[in-house]
Amino acid sequence: MDLGVLREDMVDSLQHESKGFLSTPELALAMREVPRHEFVEQSTAYEDIAQQHQGSTVLAPSTVAILLEALAPSDADRTLIVGAGVGYTAAVVAEMTDPCLVHAVDIDRSLVITARRNLARSGYREVLVDCRDGALGLPEYAPFDRILLEAAAIRPPKRLLDQLTPDGRLVMPLGSNPQEVATFDRRSQVASGQPVRFKPLLVKGEQGTAIERNRTIREDAERARRTQHARSGWEHDWIDW
Repeated sequence: MDLGVLREDMVDSLQHESKGFLSTPELALAMREVPRHEFVEQSTAYEDIAQQHQGSTVLAPSTVAILLEALAPSDADRTLIVGAGVGYTAAVVAEMTDPCLVHAVDIDRSLVITARRNLARSGYREVLVDCRDGALGLPEYAPFDRILLEAAAIRPPKRLLDQLTPDGRLVMPLGSNPQEVATFDRRSQVASGQPVRFKPLLVKGEQGTAIERNRTIREDAERARRTQHARSGWEHDWIDW
């Protein structure tokens, strides 16, 4: 079947009253325009399912709709997406705003390369994608009118709140279990939304492509032997005087 028809059917399904994932006309139009098959496996691109890619979860279209309904970017909003993934969310935001105002970061370098390639191939080359620790944001391009965090945390990272404009908005999955979509301004939480389930925000070294340190194989064993033969009390090397 024609991929354009499948994309139309996907958006129509998300707009259906029984689901209620998608009610904003501008967002619906953007999702009708972005060729999702350029970002994920073509055979399942327009099914409402999450997919796995390079150890990362590619959000289901309904989840993208839930997050962007809460984010509500407009055509002049400078936007930061924390968790670039394969680039699909950034492309949808770029359709709703100026692509030159859309920025995305990801802690996983291989995903950054994938997102850049997908965005360029799909016509969104102007979107900036960089390899960063998401909790630190992108201060060089701050302040942002909208920040979307595509990973769960028990509270919004302070660096991200600091990078909002005075009337800016941050949207994120809040909590551990359960989680909900939450909206914050620079001072406090201003709204809560639908229940979701996201992986936690990663820190440096936790990404799937992080280089393993061979310390766990050799150095830890050597340290354990030294500790075993050490005497007691103040002579233990782990006491920091």
